Amino acid sequence: MDDLERELRDLSPWLRTPDAPELTGRVRARIAAPAPWWRRWRYYLAPVLVVLLVALLPPGRAALADAVAGVLRFAGVDIATVPGSPPSADAPSPLPSQLSLSLAEAQRQVRFPLRVPAGLGPLDEVLVADPDNTGACRVATLVFQGGAVRLDTFDGRIDPVYLKRVTEPGTEWVRVDGAFAVWVVGPHDLTYVDRTGVTRVQTARLAASTLIWEEAGVTYRLEGDLPKAEAIGIASALW
Repeated sequence: MDDLERELRDLSPWLRTPDAPELTGRVRARIAAPAPWWRRWRYYLAPVLVVLLVALLPPGRAALADAVAGVLRFAGVDIATVPGSPPSADAPSPLPSQLSLSLAEAQRQVRFPLRVPAGLGPLDEVLVADPDNTGACRVATLVFQGGAVRLDTFDGRIDPVYLKRVTEPGTEWVRVDGAFAVWVVGPHDLTYVDRTGVTRVQTARLAASTLIWEEAGVTYRLEGDLPKAEAIGIASALW
């Protein structure tokens, strides 16, 4: 024992130190007491607010679906990103029970308005497909420029209608009349999902660049060899 330690030991009887506080009882009482309401609710409100923000914003909805299912879902279209170039059928079959009608006849066969885009020239053909037991068709397609440009219209609020397989970068968020829309870049694989949920593999085909947007519960899918800015302009001028 060195001199310093010996001196400190000799000094200890002369020092007054406070009694050790009784902490056990305090800790037990703190645990048993209910936490303030603001402290309890913050643990529940934080995740709820995050989910609400994600659900209210269309990109948030898509991002959430992408994180959960590996598929970006937007307005009745499921878009999966795959490596390399997705395979496509060379000669796709038409959609189920597809018919070619006049615009007026086609409008009577669907439960949503058929709106014609300006600036694409004359309408070549109108196709309707996949009727239910009342004869109401699920999809209508307006064909322009000898088939080079197509505008699909359908109710996309509930079930997926189309599956897309794209390669990176694949998709881009844009706006049509201030609302969110999806721009699918370049050629990609497109497959139809019928009203029973069956994926119609035989309909798979190579689709051109596509703009997808939604208005009043109706989904529009404009496909063709169009620059992005031109496609957005066409989408903003339906009549």
